Amino acid sequence: MTDLTLAVVVLAAGQGTRMKSSRPKVLHSIAGRSLIGHVLATAGELEPGHVIAVVRHARDWVVESITDAMPNALIVDQDEIPGTGRAVEIAIAALPADFAGDVVVVSGDVPLLDAATLRSLIDTHRAASAAATVLSAILDDATGYGRIVRGSGGEVDRIVEQADASDDERAITEINSGTYVFSVAPLREQLALVGTHNAQGEKYLTDVVGLLRAAGSAVAAMPVPDGWRVSGVNDRVQLAEASRRMNELIVKRWQLAGVTVDDPATTWIDADVTLAEDVQILPGTQLKGATLVQTGATIGPDTTLVDTEVGAGAVVKRTDATLAVIGENASVGPFAYLRPGTYLGADGKIGTFVETKNSTIGAGSKVPHLSYLGDATVGEGSNIGAGTITANYDGVSKNPTIVGDQARTGSHNVFVAPVTIGDGAYTGAGTVVRKDVPAGALAVNVAPQRNIEGWVEKNRAGTAAAQAAAAASGTE
Repeated sequence: MTDLTLAVVVLAAGQGTRMKSSRPKVLHSIAGRSLIGHVLATAGELEPGHVIAVVRHARDWVVESITDAMPNALIVDQDEIPGTGRAVEIAIAALPADFAGDVVVVSGDVPLLDAATLRSLIDTHRAASAAATVLSAILDDATGYGRIVRGSGGEVDRIVEQADASDDERAITEINSGTYVFSVAPLREQLALVGTHNAQGEKYLTDVVGLLRAAGSAVAAMPVPDGWRVSGVNDRVQLAEASRRMNELIVKRWQLAGVTVDDPATTWIDADVTLAEDVQILPGTQLKGATLVQTGATIGPDTTLVDTEVGAGAVVKRTDATLAVIGENASVGPFAYLRPGTYLGADGKIGTFVETKNSTIGAGSKVPHLSYLGDATVGEGSNIGAGTITANYDGVSKNPTIVGDQARTGSHNVFVAPVTIGDGAYTGAGTVVRKDVPAGALAVNVAPQRNIEGWVEKNRAGTAAAQAAAAASGTE
């Protein structure tokens, strides 16, 4: 149910220069989503009445990503005044004038923060009737973070940024995560008083905490149990660490849901993948995008599936597949390459060193090995011989090949599209099929074989082949 008393502000205005990238920091990806995509998904789980994203750097690029992830998010632009305080000030100005609830502030580069932690923070804030509640963490090395300064009674007194902290304050290990819950009325009041008189020349959101305390308002802080939950991503090293952490969480979630993962360290599963019970994932497997794997299927080892659907009981090993559908109890691989538009029916087979593209292979049909099918339709129960290719491109257009039900095609065939091979038809080994083959017919076009006796001894005299031939014929 939507909580109309809750708004979430996502800060996404920064450039992220330490990433050393033309791509905005919040658009770098882990587990198949951008950093800000993870943050927006978490925000959505809270079911707030309002989600507001503050943007500035590479504005249109960031806005496109936000809109794709959450179409109903409200976009506001930060002006020339720098700092998180100004960003939040602009965001809450975009809220309805009668909004009187709580505002959650999160950063667009903190992808590991989960909805359960934010719900606990909101509950703590509301139970304490606080004007502001800070999500904090205890770190062994707090370098770079703002410190939580508490009073003699343990109450939150203020937050001091690293650049403005004294030596004693820098020794504090409780840090500000950059995530807050504010009651909107005192937040509006105090933000108007925040200046830019600090080492960075920015309007700090953290200054609101000190102003609230000076005004006699209650300020709380809730330490998060796992400090990595609030880790931001500022460079490629931190991006890789966040990716690893996220993958650990995803793999563990699926294991607890009944999926066997033989080697979590070499298994990578994107956030939008769906797995059924009793799926088995073997080492070296990557499941990406919106991949769906049904009950009892076995995936891997050394397999990458992107936006691919795998039916119940199927076996897919050492395969690369993108935008493909694999039917129940089908077999794929090893060393198969399924390009977009591949559909393999139930009990079908795409075997070793087979490439398919924009092709439908019917139930029970097999393409066992060393073949290429492009823009093809194969009926049910058919067998495609080894080394078969569809010559689907004529230099201008892609053309279709149709193979009927229960057909048997020979090894080393070439189907020159457009061409149709009828139900129950056969083709001989080495056949180049240029014309349609009627149902039940045998297509052959092999030239008569001619043997030239003595050719090797005459033309390759002195070679090992010539010596072997001579010995066999008794002419040595």
